Amino acid sequence: MEPKRIFDLISRYKLKFKPKDDVLAAKENGNWKKYSIDEYIENVNNVSYALLKLGIKKGDNIASISNNRPEWNFIDMGIQQIGAIHTPIYPTISESDYKYILNHAEVKLLFISSRELLTKVEQVFPEVSTLKDIYTFNEIEGEKHFSKLIELGKNNPEKEKLEKIKESIKSNDVATLIYTSGTTGNPKGVMLSHNNLLSNSIAVSYIPTFGEKGKALSFLPLCHVYERMINYLYQYLGISIYYAQSMATIADNAKEIKPDMMTAVPRFLEKVYDKILNKGRKLTGIKKGIFFWSVGLAEKYELNRENGSWYEFKLKIADKLVFSKWREALGGNFKIIVSGGAAIQPRLARVFWSAKLPVYEGYGLTETSPVIAVTSTDSNGIKFGTVGPPLRGVEVKIADDSEILCKGPGVMLGYYRDEKLTDEVIDKNGWFHTGDVGIIEKEGQLRLTGRKKEIFKTSVGKYIAPQIIENKLKESPFIDNAMVIGENQKFAAALIVPNFEHLRSWCNIKKIEYQENKEIIKEHVIRKRYQREIEKCNLELGNYEQIRKFRFVDTEWSVETGELSATLKLKRNTVIQKYQYLADEIFQIKQL
Repeated sequence: MEPKRIFDLISRYKLKFKPKDDVLAAKENGNWKKYSIDEYIENVNNVSYALLKLGIKKGDNIASISNNRPEWNFIDMGIQQIGAIHTPIYPTISESDYKYILNHAEVKLLFISSRELLTKVEQVFPEVSTLKDIYTFNEIEGEKHFSKLIELGKNNPEKEKLEKIKESIKSNDVATLIYTSGTTGNPKGVMLSHNNLLSNSIAVSYIPTFGEKGKALSFLPLCHVYERMINYLYQYLGISIYYAQSMATIADNAKEIKPDMMTAVPRFLEKVYDKILNKGRKLTGIKKGIFFWSVGLAEKYELNRENGSWYEFKLKIADKLVFSKWREALGGNFKIIVSGGAAIQPRLARVFWSAKLPVYEGYGLTETSPVIAVTSTDSNGIKFGTVGPPLRGVEVKIADDSEILCKGPGVMLGYYRDEKLTDEVIDKNGWFHTGDVGIIEKEGQLRLTGRKKEIFKTSVGKYIAPQIIENKLKESPFIDNAMVIGENQKFAAALIVPNFEHLRSWCNIKKIEYQENKEIIKEHVIRKRYQREIEKCNLELGNYEQIRKFRFVDTEWSVETGELSATLKLKRNTVIQKYQYLADEIFQIKQL
């Protein structure tokens, strides 16, 4: 039985896979709270019954603001079974964005996970005229707990009515409304159908090399289309889903459950690798020498044993002495890590592959449900520096201006209540214009070369794709983040966020007294050391791309401080506004 609507996944799960107690799981009071498929289905049906009792109708928008947890799935499927539309919202957006989304979507009900999030958004509730009620997943005094909704459903079962509604729902009906976190203007509501998301999940289902006995660790937000589609993939394959408590507990949770698979973003993998390197730097003598000899090997890794037998022999030694410990620290059982959301550094991909932690890179957008291209086990499915070949069933072509266009079953229905904007990105021939630029390699893989709106021209007429240069800069252990600037200027420059943990370690070794972050970056010896890192990067760049000047930023960029989006991408407009004085200093621009 192939699912036609997303909620078909749970009935298929019961028919196709052997019973187990951990279809979904999350930590509660220090222990894993697990749910079987029967418990899952019961909770979903009770949500549907309760929503019907509350007067929710087909086409109504119901929102959630929550961390990843089994309850997220209960409401997701329960909402869809009655033809209503689930509108998950990022927990990290601004109060003004919450107000806009709740009003624009005319949200009728809201599910919210915690007191912290409730406090953040409750100020806007009086300004949302359509909002009828709020339920919370955590126990919060004075608020309606999720258990009350489940109880309402148990007491008001309408099986025949529910079945009739489910039968009336078509695969091309809207299943969800996802608001993209734009860097300028109001968020855009992307309408995705059941078929949009299911077609994507099924198209990638051949890539995991394990089945229903497998476990997945989930920590990227389910409100984002990337993790959500993968969440459906896990259910399609019968893989148990364990939701991490937080970003801080990922390693501990992985050791506990020994997952086969997880998804990540490059920023997370960069942080993992930085922690590994920092531990290596604390070693002494021969152990430290072996560690960094192994890292040097890893950075030269090639697929399919292309480096020859002598390299492979050395790699086996490195694996036994070093890489096996990396795997053990991550649970020791990963067969696949999927990276998406942004391009990963090729060097980082090589290191993880060499350590038998295969990183499969994917590319796509919310508007494409999301995968357009992905690393795969197909012939020519993997090539470092690319995002793999187009997904099965998806057409990709490169426009005359190098923009990536795609066509396929994952392309959205359109932007909610904005036909004009929809027509701007989906042309009359059905091609979706991604806004990204790239090339197709001779073997068929897609290589991203930048974001169309991010590419800028210098005053001497040269085009620069900043993301590629930024990734090269971040290969340095001294650099945590970077943003390349220089539009309409004579040269390219960079704002550099140091990796302060690594810098502190380096200062200790060099017996340089470490002061506060903002003080240490003023030191001439520090600037000179970073200049060497910049020069190393410049060797790989064309003359017009090279970084001629740079300035330090004394604090890390994050979602909370506004420089990164919810998916950990640079919010360039925010960064340049915040640090305009540094750009003016670099380019010697005088303010009036």
